[in-house]
Parts: sequence; structure tokens; C-alpha cells
Amino acid sequence: MHKRIHTGEKPYICSECGKSFSQQSTLKNHKMIHTGEKPNTCPECGKSFSQQLDLRKHKRIHTEEKPYTCSECGKKFHKKSNLRKHKRIQIREKLYTCSECGKNFSQQSDLRKHERSHTGEKPYTCSECGKSFSQQERIHTGEKSYTCSESGKSSSHLSALKSHERIHTGEKPFRMWEKL
Repeated sequence: MHKRIHTGEKPYICSECGKSFSQQSTLKNHKMIHTGEKPNTCPECGKSFSQQLDLRKHKRIHTEEKPYTCSECGKKFHKKSNLRKHKRIQIREKLYTCSECGKNFSQQSDLRKHERSHTGEKPYTCSECGKSFSQQERIHTGEKSYTCSESGKSSSHLSALKSHERIHTGEKPFRMWEKL
């Protein structure tokens, strides 16, 4: 059986999808995808999984085990996929830098808005009161066009929505300086 690792031989074939495996036990586990069988149940919350490995990963939610650590900031995660997402956000956050003060932004549009704080530019004029703003505002209308898909909470500002959504992702992009 060990030889198959080196030879690449995979004699066990799934009759449903044709995928092949080197071990019969791996084929048996795979077949649960097709049957919908989920024999591995979490004793804490009752959620079921077809694979024992998936149950082990899930249990970390209840135990607070966070084995995946960001080498950049030290933040810990339950899942490897959440660490990958966090790293992508970190990389994106460093893409756009203000030439005036060095502040970093994840989106070019946010950098442009920020740059107006240095130039004093106010390109948006309110048709109700005539006041000018550096960002488009919906003060008089009460319109809240940005809605969180997770909780349904709405806001008139995209930045407020993005900040709110971090509650659901656990993302904390702003590091607090440690007290000396």
C-alpha cells in the first residue's frame, strides 16, 4: 500500500464521478460527498460533517484554538482560509499610499478622498443647502444605500458599512500600540 505513494497507482475508483484513490479508505470517505452521509457530529452544537478532519477543524470554534498565526501582526485564526483572507487584506491595504503624509489605503478611491483633506477640495455641493463637501453626503435625504448582507444593518456611508462588516469577519486592521 505504501508503494502506491511512490508509484502514483490509484486503483480505487469512485463509481459516481470517476475520481481515483490509492487507498480504499480514502475512496470510502470520498463517497460520502455523493451520499450526503455525515457521520461525524459535533458534541457541542450538533453540526455534522462527512469528514472527521472537518469536524476537528470545526471544534476549534468551541475550544478557542487558533493554530494559524499571521507572521506580520501576530493575529491568530481558527481556519487557514481566514488567515489567507487576512493576509490578502493586509497586502491590499498597502497598495495606495498618500504622497503627502504616507498614510496607506486599500482602495484608490479612499486615497483620493483622503487627499482632499490636504488640498481642501470640496467637489460635492448639496442641492438642498448649497454647502460643499469633500465626500458625497446624504444628510438631508436620510437615504441609507449601503446594507450589510450578514446582519441587514444599513448606512449612508460605505466606509461605515465596511467598518461594521469587520464585526462579522473578525478583521482588525488597525493595530493598537502597546503601552510602554
